[in-house]
Amino acid sequence: MKHYFADMHIHIGKDMENRPVKITGAKNLTLTNILKESSRNKGMNLIGVIDCQVPNVQKEIRRLIEEGEARELPAGGIRFERVTLLLGSEIEVYDEYCHGPIHVLCFMPSLENMEQFTRWLAKRMKNVTLSSQRYYGTAKELQYKVKELEGIFIPAHIFTPFKSLYGKGVRRSLEEVFDPDLIDGVELGLSSDTEMADQIKELHRFTFLTNSDAHSLPKIGREYQMMQLQEPSFKEFYWALHQVKERKVIKNFGMNPKLGKYYTTVCGKCFTRFPKGSSTCPKCGSAKIINGVADRIKELKNASGPDGNRPPYIYQVPLEYLPTLGPKTYKKLLQQFETEMNIIHHVSYEQLKEVIPEKLAQSIIAMREGRLAIHAGGGGKYGSVSSEEMERKS
Repeated sequence: MKHYFADMHIHIGKDMENRPVKITGAKNLTLTNILKESSRNKGMNLIGVIDCQVPNVQKEIRRLIEEGEARELPAGGIRFERVTLLLGSEIEVYDEYCHGPIHVLCFMPSLENMEQFTRWLAKRMKNVTLSSQRYYGTAKELQYKVKELEGIFIPAHIFTPFKSLYGKGVRRSLEEVFDPDLIDGVELGLSSDTEMADQIKELHRFTFLTNSDAHSLPKIGREYQMMQLQEPSFKEFYWALHQVKERKVIKNFGMNPKLGKYYTTVCGKCFTRFPKGSSTCPKCGSAKIINGVADRIKELKNASGPDGNRPPYIYQVPLEYLPTLGPKTYKKLLQQFETEMNIIHHVSYEQLKEVIPEKLAQSIIAMREGRLAIHAGGGGKYGSVSSEEMERKS
């Protein structure tokens, strides 16, 4: 049994014919570029690309297989160099039983299964060539189809104010929309962590995932998990979600929730932080409120927290968040130490000092240990790392 790094929520910006897939995704965020970046620079072992219902994406996968650059694994997934791709689809659910919309992630074990899923979706979706499209049907019907195709079903970024299970989809319980027995795990999203999520009792039964929701190549791996698997494959990932035969998530690595876009409750017009109990913005007078994740969880809270069986949740920020770490320095680090995972987890302070300035080396170690000071985000704006506070703490 070995430990592997996994980021299971990555978007595609353009397909192989240069047509848009995720409208807000970067133009160079193609499937092949994602595979190369994940394998060569990021050091990811397992990734979930969640726009694989798109026919042209499937076509690109088949081309990679035909050209000998990739191969399907017997246990599910596509191996490319040092990374395994799991074929996923992010779908927007909004049916008569929920307030919605709710985003969910559906993973299939093989290209053939995903092609079947695409044909099914095409009858219930206006445009299967685009990412995160509205599905016309009930949430449970979608769950049943995913399980019929031997797939994995995961509610995505479950607390964000927009397009999520608890942010928009339900008043109190996921059972208002989903069959909990057909959920394989839940994705926390950038504005929450294990301690926050485990204040909701019905989530105690599920494995928590921390993923990047990457819309550009640099964002791959900004959140991820370390998993204990026999090999990176679909079957092993499924077993880890259900803790079968010692497969499991060992550690969750995520940004401090305060760095997320939606941690605090803010004014929807000027993004000033909303004081608790206020009905209008103290700065501009607007009554439009974007409810923050922290406040929403307080509304839902019905448990004291985790029972001690959760893997540790370790605060990290991506290398690109570090002040003074520019593109040239980043390239120098990769040339010396190969991948971001090596730099973040394994390279010693003494080794770093030989390549980059001492203060930056201190910052990377502080990041590794979760000691970086941050300013909270909210209302669609990310939080930030403060260089002055970081220096005082390092």
